Amino acid sequence: MADQAEKLRNMMKASSGRPLARVITVTSGKGGVGKSNTAINLALQFKKLGKRVIILDADFGLANIEIMFGTVPKHNLSDLIYQGKNIKDVITWGPGDVGFISGGSGIAGFSNLGREYLTYIIRNLAELDAIADIVIIDTGAGIADAVLEFLVASGEIILVTTPEPTSITDSYSLLKALDRHPRFSKENSKIKVLTNRVGSDKDGELLFKKLDLVVTRYLGLTLEHIGSVPMDSRLNDAVMQQMPVSLAHPEAKSAKAYMAITERLIGLEDEGKIKKRGMAAFFSHIVAGKKSV
Repeated sequence: MADQAEKLRNMMKASSGRPLARVITVTSGKGGVGKSNTAINLALQFKKLGKRVIILDADFGLANIEIMFGTVPKHNLSDLIYQGKNIKDVITWGPGDVGFISGGSGIAGFSNLGREYLTYIIRNLAELDAIADIVIIDTGAGIADAVLEFLVASGEIILVTTPEPTSITDSYSLLKALDRHPRFSKENSKIKVLTNRVGSDKDGELLFKKLDLVVTRYLGLTLEHIGSVPMDSRLNDAVMQQMPVSLAHPEAKSAKAYMAITERLIGLEDEGKIKKRGMAAFFSHIVAGKKSV
């Protein structure tokens, strides 16, 4: 264990002098609230603003990103682990020149792998820092252990919620489970809320205040409202076409909302309010938790 810990620390030191990617984890308390749609459209808007973007589809066992991109990947992260592929082999370039990595269905237990596998995986994932300015991780929905592991490792979380009562309740349940996680740090994790499928910006603000009031009172967590995406029939049409609305209908009100949110996210970085950790730190945090290194 000590030997493994030392190797991980040395890898972290080796990557510290290189540019680090900004890692943004997109999550939700329940499925069907537009989480993967959010991840894809934010990625496309970041790309329009000159950022290099990779999406990691960490919703293991599902294929939301590739379905919505209409692109079938040749390889996935399982191939990196078990077939000796390198990180560039498992990146699929989708519409809008946004790359994505399919998690595959067999890697949920990757952190139980041996030292050599872990070293190889983290070294490859660290290469994403040179390939992408921003890595967006699309987690599964809910409070499964795999989801919480990704959230605990992330310094920047976007929680997608809708006005549905079950969505609000499940968002609170997710935050409660996250707050109780032994390795969660309130100081080092910035939680942003994106209110989706709202009637207006005012409705989105009211929805956020409702969630924020309960979370502040009972959990003591600090939330930030990053913006709202309105109900939009053109977004629904784009989903049916297996195309992101930001590409299919860039003038749609939902696409413009995604752009406004993206500009705000970039503004936070320009103001020095975002600390970039990079992918090696992100995954080393997960591995350290599993291995108690």
